[in-house]
Amino acid sequence: MSILSPDALEDALRAIGAERYHIHHPFHHLLHGGQLTKGQVQAWALNRYYYQASIPAKDASLVARLPTPELRREWRRRLVDHDGDGVHPGGIERWLALTDGLGLDRDYVVSLQGLLPATRFAVDAYVRFVREKSLLEAIASSLTEMFSPNIISQRVSGMLRNYDFVTEQTLAYFTPRLTQAPQDVAFALAYVKDHADTAERQEQVLAALRFKCDLLWAQLDALHFAYVAPGLPPPGAFRP
Repeated sequence: MSILSPDALEDALRAIGAERYHIHHPFHHLLHGGQLTKGQVQAWALNRYYYQASIPAKDASLVARLPTPELRREWRRRLVDHDGDGVHPGGIERWLALTDGLGLDRDYVVSLQGLLPATRFAVDAYVRFVREKSLLEAIASSLTEMFSPNIISQRVSGMLRNYDFVTEQTLAYFTPRLTQAPQDVAFALAYVKDHADTAERQEQVLAALRFKCDLLWAQLDALHFAYVAPGLPPPGAFRP
């Protein structure tokens, strides 16, 4: 491929999201459309917890590789967003409030005993990708957050409208992400557009975003197979 201008690169990144982001997945449509049972929603929240809880590990490995205090400070903010600061709860604690609100035992959720194997494989692959790939690719893989405000809006409004066991307090995880995600994207996108200055590097960042979209899609594939159709959770996995 020939080298793209920075704006054309951004257009190419956004096109990947338009095609591959998991807002298009059938399981997401069932979730926000009110077509899942409470047990199926519990399975989604329990499995998604592992992804949420692994984000700080992924980000910590990235911070360790950043070369300047300015870059480290910028990315360290993401750790606080998810881990909290010891006074204000972070995203992990808010996600556990979601699983609490859905009636799941917190100790069971945190134990990860009920995870689908595919969830574990997918999330571990993401942490390993960020740890092992170039800094540019690692940062580019975070750019699925360009598309997250739309999926959050659909998810929150749809779940509040369609499930009597869901409340605004249950879904409190998502409200801060509507402002945190655009802030995260502004930095990461600017970094990628500035540093992807060859055709080879541009292809690497596009491939990194495809990988991340595929990883999120695969998690919903596993949930759909185990809990919707054909409905075959593997041995040891959560059973509603």
